[in-house]
Amino acid sequence: MSLLVKIIAGVLLAEAAVWPLVGSKTAEVAELKATIHEWTVPTNDAKPYATVATPDGSIWFTEEMANKIGCLNPKTGEFKEYPLTEDKTASPHGIAADHDGSIWYTASSGGFIGKLEPRTGKVTVFKMPDPKAKDPDSLAVDSKGTLWFTLPTSNMVGKLDPASREISVKAVPTENARPNGILVLKRGVPAFSEAGSSKIGFVSPDTFAIREFPLPPGSRSRRLVIAADENTLYFTDFVSGNLGKLDVSIGALVLFSSPSGPDSNPYGLTITPDGMVWYTETGTQPNNIIRFDPRLSTFARAPIPFATGAVHDVTATPDSRVYFTSSGVNKIGAVDTSK
Repeated sequence: MSLLVKIIAGVLLAEAAVWPLVGSKTAEVAELKATIHEWTVPTNDAKPYATVATPDGSIWFTEEMANKIGCLNPKTGEFKEYPLTEDKTASPHGIAADHDGSIWYTASSGGFIGKLEPRTGKVTVFKMPDPKAKDPDSLAVDSKGTLWFTLPTSNMVGKLDPASREISVKAVPTENARPNGILVLKRGVPAFSEAGSSKIGFVSPDTFAIREFPLPPGSRSRRLVIAADENTLYFTDFVSGNLGKLDVSIGALVLFSSPSGPDSNPYGLTITPDGMVWYTETGTQPNNIIRFDPRLSTFARAPIPFATGAVHDVTATPDSRVYFTSSGVNKIGAVDTSK
């Protein structure tokens, strides 16, 4: 029985029994030979935050301060923006696309989940069932169309069934865990980072039971991605300046020191179809884009010349391109390594 299956089944009950095998490594760092493209969001000071790529090549993103959802066509440079007129306090934060082409977002200030239908511009609002559930943050869609999301300040994880409109929320066992980034494995298991504790959480989709996998003291996971074989989970360790690599089949964990050191504040994270892991260092000004090659365990680094503040989110396209939002300068960026 794999470690992940044991966690979901509730077999592992004592934290002391599940400490992972930990290794720390300092990997080779090379210059990343890349061209960084940039597009300025049409609305001034929109503060683009999260982004997602759709199969047609479009790059969708939230505009927190403008109360809009934006869409970029990278081939033409054309933007389209969708004002969220249903609730002027939405402050859209996280974003995801479902299998039918709808765009979902979390309204972190409005306290609800929103659904945008791009063809018509129609927005549907799904309100939280619990007054304690105030700040939906990141979200992900599973193969059945169910949405899973985190609520950091509320210390909860939630799920939304679009068909029935039913929303369920549940408190994370660890107090002040601040659940943050979330993804869903192909087997249907949601996994989420805990920015306020040294743990990663896993959810049993059928029972909504939450199990937590402890990380070394001082580690703080912020974003998660999973490799194509679903055996290796990567996370950005924002506080200690590491890229974490967790083998979920046996629980072996390796922490790679990020190229810019312990104060590099790794944040946005994605993985491309070719298996490369990409993330941002937000502790440097300007921010850096980092590529980690799992086959060679090596890093390549390039500065993002215009990215001051923090690049919170990156996304990968099917052709292995990487896009990101730069909220501090109101831009969408792309990393081009083709030359």
